[in-house]
Amino acid sequence: MINTRLGASNDIDGILSLQEKYLYRNLNEFERKKGFVTTPFTTAQIEEIILQNGMFVAINDTHKVIAYAFAGSWKYFEQWEIFNYMVSRFPDLTFKGNKITTKNSFQYGPVCIDEKYRGSGLLNQLFEEMRVELLKKYPISITFINNINKISESAHTRKLGWETIDEFKFNDNSYICLALDMEVSVLPETVK
Repeated sequence: MINTRLGASNDIDGILSLQEKYLYRNLNEFERKKGFVTTPFTTAQIEEIILQNGMFVAINDTHKVIAYAFAGSWKYFEQWEIFNYMVSRFPDLTFKGNKITTKNSFQYGPVCIDEKYRGSGLLNQLFEEMRVELLKKYPISITFINNINKISESAHTRKLGWETIDEFKFNDNSYICLALDMEVSVLPETVK
């Protein structure tokens, strides 16, 4: 049985272990084609997002962290320059007729799922846990995906319904920026 919930301090070691396993710099070219995370979060950064109710985890029946998803305010994410660059582009962006702002949106991601559990519906389950919590504050979710991470792009657009609203370059990499309406459940009809 897999349980999804808000992350807690006792999940940090499991989050760090999963991050290390799928960190871009630790993978070979073949492994990267299966998906990866690029931002290495520190223990202090994870503790901070947990305090803000922005860490979501999936735990298997042996109490091991098998997936995590970050979600937080633009204030939290401003410690990384790429997010400041994304925010600088907001005045030119809209989603479903709404201007994107730092008040009506939050940054989702990264998300990391152990390879053994990919394709099982866990992404939807974990994201729904996050969606219900963050909908209390924000109507729109924003994220970015590196253009070379096709598996992540496909999972988010096909399984969750994210829509591309921007494309940009940063530090010699190409990215897509996506948005999602937080009012819409991402669970398949049979699960709701």
